[in-house]
Amino acid sequence: MHTLTLRIYLTVVAVLLLFAFSSGWLFQRHIEEERVQANSMLAERVAAWADLIQRSLPGTEEPVEQQAAALHAWSHRLRLPLALDDVKGQRIAASDSFLRRQAEGTAHGMAMRLEDGRTLWVMRPGNRPVGPPPRGLPPPPREGADDDRGPVDWPWGETVLRRSVSLVVVLVLLFFAVAAGAWPAVRRLTRRLKALQHGVENFGAGNLGQRVEVSGRDEVAAVAASFNQAAGRIEALVQSHRSLLANASHELRSPLARMKMAVSMLDEAPPVQRERLKREIDTNVAELDALVEEVLLASRLDAAPQMGLREPVEMLALAAEEAARVDAQAGGEPASVFGDERLLRRALRNLLENARRYGGGDVGVTVSSRGGTAVVQVNDRGPGVPADQRTRIFEPFYRLPGHAEQAGGVGLGLSLVKQIAEGHGGTVRCLPRDGGGCTFQLDLPTA
Repeated sequence: MHTLTLRIYLTVVAVLLLFAFSSGWLFQRHIEEERVQANSMLAERVAAWADLIQRSLPGTEEPVEQQAAALHAWSHRLRLPLALDDVKGQRIAASDSFLRRQAEGTAHGMAMRLEDGRTLWVMRPGNRPVGPPPRGLPPPPREGADDDRGPVDWPWGETVLRRSVSLVVVLVLLFFAVAAGAWPAVRRLTRRLKALQHGVENFGAGNLGQRVEVSGRDEVAAVAASFNQAAGRIEALVQSHRSLLANASHELRSPLARMKMAVSMLDEAPPVQRERLKREIDTNVAELDALVEEVLLASRLDAAPQMGLREPVEMLALAAEEAARVDAQAGGEPASVFGDERLLRRALRNLLENARRYGGGDVGVTVSSRGGTAVVQVNDRGPGVPADQRTRIFEPFYRLPGHAEQAGGVGLGLSLVKQIAEGHGGTVRCLPRDGGGCTFQLDLPTA
């Protein structure tokens, strides 16, 4: 699980790195394109300024005072710091703004060689000397030039550097911030997976009551909920099988003990008693056969609660056939359901035999249809079932006190009826009957 945590975290970090490098590369390309475009525009503008000022400045043969006056006029008109050097590199004149910025240490400008050999210096606020002059303009003279003027200035140098550094700082801070924030999120996800793993391991070790916490509404929560549902179903199934096995082993002892005693007495018994012992052995064998059949059927229904075979079954005809076997009355109206005919027949047979065993001679079955539900009622006139026992009688191997001694049975018949009804999407209930007795009502969805 720690490997999964590291994998997820490294994936997030790798995506962040890729995003940072891609963003930096795109930003650098954009800055470079803007720099090239701005320098091209600046070179054109400088050439235009040089041509304009050159045509307007007095020639070299004019007095220095006249050249200085013209330079100051153009500086004021263009609102640019300007300076003019003669052909030998000596300063002729400089505007007040140029001198002020020179005193501040920012008097580095672009040098433009005029046709008569003089050099015109143009400075914009914030410029720093970072490279050669624009193409097409000769370099300024170096002989005797003031060292403070430095090489020719490119206006984008300091701006590009400052923006690039700012971008790098922002990307680094963003990377560390997101990376630090991603770790708790990834750790929380894998911690929930770790808890799910521990739950599965404990459940597999035999702790059938193990459940895991379901938090959130994501896929991990869905897996945890599915595990809890599966664990609950498996626990109920195992407990049911344990109870079934324990009760079946208990119920098997009685007929086996009777058979063992009858067999031991068979050889020494007189002929009349021998026939009675044989009949008792046959009865015990039939009881064992019925018990094993019911236990196997209950196990199959537990393993596959939903019925696999689905076909239309006419319940009125089925009820009439099973009622004739036990000499009971059948009536009602046709009602068809989708299901397994063999299992539905078994449910009706168990209800009718139970009514015949405990309910006396007045046994009947009626079939009706009520709003998409087939209702099958098996009625008797027996002693009835106490209200607090009407749910428990559907539990496996449960029998009302005193009934086992009077009528026999192992207590699986009604449990099988409940399993079959629920497997078909229906229910079974025990209701009191007017005038005494019981009504076992089987509700099944119609076809």
